[in-house]
Amino acid sequence: MTVTTRDPLDAVLAALRAPRAGSSDYDLNPGTQLPEGRRLRPAAVLVAVAGEGHAARVLLTKRSSALRHHPGQIAFPGGKQDAGDADLHATALREAHEEIGLAPGAVDILADLPPHETVTGFDVTPVLARVPAPFVPRAEPGEVAEAFAVPLAHVLDRDRFRVERRRWKGTWRHYYVVPFGPYYIWGATARILRELADLARPA
Repeated sequence: MTVTTRDPLDAVLAALRAPRAGSSDYDLNPGTQLPEGRRLRPAAVLVAVAGEGHAARVLLTKRSSALRHHPGQIAFPGGKQDAGDADLHATALREAHEEIGLAPGAVDILADLPPHETVTGFDVTPVLARVPAPFVPRAEPGEVAEAFAVPLAHVLDRDRFRVERRRWKGTWRHYYVVPFGPYYIWGATARILRELADLARPA
């Protein structure tokens, strides 16, 4: 008898049919006063899922410690929108190609997750995608210290997430973390993954 395993991303895509508010680095800090009229720079990241079933994994990077924004942190492949990008999907695909060697033609875009605002002034569109063929990431040494993958099941389990805090600009800042082995996944990346886990939750 053949046992069919439901694709957890089916629940995510179904949930995205309904309007959903975006998230931000300030979600867990409700007392934060944001400046009126602030201008956010558009950016996109690729939330790429490679493999299927128990083998499904999310592709992530450890950013170079020499970068201006979020040095040394765990992140999705991605970055700010360039003038030559046709749209934010093109931004996410270009950045993934540059950072981990993932060819745009090897990616099936599924949907946009709700946008995320970062403390560094970016309006980030997380682009959910499948990588159907086997793929071995190749880190671009100028931007990426390491490219790796985390089991999709790990980041869809909300019990894996916890809230931590640290001092930032004189106040306590709370944020999500979802560690995996030696990788401390936190901040915007963990918040986007938490959104993915919430979307995958059975109705």
